[in-house]
Amino acid sequence: MKPSRRTTATAAALATVTLGATLAATAPASAAVPTASKAAKAAYNGVCGSGFEVIDSTPVGNVGTVYLPRNEAKGQNCAVTIRNKAGAKIYMSVTLEIPEKHNPIVSDTGYRTSYAGPVHLGAGGYCVNWSGAIGSATGADSGHCG
Repeated sequence: MKPSRRTTATAAALATVTLGATLAATAPASAAVPTASKAAKAAYNGVCGSGFEVIDSTPVGNVGTVYLPRNEAKGQNCAVTIRNKAGAKIYMSVTLEIPEKHNPIVSDTGYRTSYAGPVHLGAGGYCVNWSGAIGSATGADSGHCG
């Protein structure tokens, strides 16, 4: 009995999924380093300035995102909290810090309609923490040493 086209297509799809899982499991650890998605880069509003490119982002509940752009040439990080949809003024904040130094910590807080920040910090050779809030929703992350 000859296999149907549907059976052949299903077998091919399963083989592709299995191969993909095998390749992902055997990839070197350096390949798993997170980078900002194209969607995150597209949603960032560019307020950090020229030369800054989003290297990471963290959700703030389901109402916004804290973006972490970096300017490699200047050795500077930036952070900005952006609402998914601008609206009436609401409490918003963004904070960027170098935990190893315990200082400086830069932040911007207040009642805003669309975003808090940007805040900039020279972080060459250090890791950074970033966080943001929109109303009662919060988001935070750390990493990106350099």
